[in-house]
Amino acid sequence: MGTKELIRLILVSAGVVLADQVTKYLIRLHLALHDYIIVIKNFFNINHVLNPGGAFGFFANGSPGLRKFIFLFLSSLVAIFILWLYRRIAKDFVFLSFGLAMIFGGAIGNLIDRFRFGKVVDFLDFYVGTVHWPAFNIADSAISVGMVILIYHVVLNKIPDL
Repeated sequence: MGTKELIRLILVSAGVVLADQVTKYLIRLHLALHDYIIVIKNFFNINHVLNPGGAFGFFANGSPGLRKFIFLFLSSLVAIFILWLYRRIAKDFVFLSFGLAMIFGGAIGNLIDRFRFGKVVDFLDFYVGTVHWPAFNIADSAISVGMVILIYHVVLNKIPDL
């Protein structure tokens, strides 16, 4: 991996982490836990919640100690794998490298919350009527966009042999 690829990884990942942590800080500062602001009635709220589980609240009811170990361990493994994959593809697969850097930055953003609070701060709440999508944050958004880019490459067989 050359300097250009390393700078790309640092800028994209750091940008995601910075945006994620700043927005979470602002939510914690200005909105009490479980309070919300209606942005678009019957569609979108800013809602301060803490997610003890993984994506979509997965394993939220597990024992706190076990949950913390599993998510810290899994997040760390994912981050290491993403870095390994990024190093192998960044020079020849620029679009994919942006996606991987977004996944890495998102994983780090949520990992920071898990270390600090044992839970992840979520606040973007989309819904129609009483049907809510699970609340999420900037890190989750970056991971999702990065995964779409990764899946695009896998489905269209535009990924190198590893």
